Amino acid sequence: MTTTTKTPQDVVEHLGKLIHGIKVAMMTTVDTDGSLRSRPMWTYDKDFDGELWFFTNDHTHKVDEVRKDHHVSLAYSDPTRDRYVSVSGRCTLIHDKAKARELWNPALKAWFPQGLDDPNLALLRVSVEKAEYWDTPNSKMVQLVGFVKAVLTGDKYHPGDNQKLDRGAPRHN
Repeated sequence: MTTTTKTPQDVVEHLGKLIHGIKVAMMTTVDTDGSLRSRPMWTYDKDFDGELWFFTNDHTHKVDEVRKDHHVSLAYSDPTRDRYVSVSGRCTLIHDKAKARELWNPALKAWFPQGLDDPNLALLRVSVEKAEYWDTPNSKMVQLVGFVKAVLTGDKYHPGDNQKLDRGAPRHN
């Protein structure tokens, strides 16, 4: 992977495009006994601005875990296109009808039969502190040629782009 110099805004924009294209993340929280627990979560985003949004039932283990320890990790993976994103940040439980309405998708009725009026409906907001992506936009053939060239010449193989983002402290508690 190559690491080219990009502005933080360029990295944020590309992260947003990758996340929007993948959608489902494995969200990892810290269980009450200190172990890590992961589950798939669908990302509901409009425009990525450093925050990621997820719908949840506010009476779940993950909500209990987030209340105890706000640190979460999100892993997005699209192996068919060689795109991977890792995010760490602070997760906050939010009860905001206006934001829920903005992000609402009719398919959510499968989990929230009463729709936006479901009393257990809540949002999880992840304020991104750090993120990293690996993106290989080249075709498999171009990747193979690059790999063979590296083997034959002794050069290091660089299949794609790798960028890191460090936003420091979160904007919200």
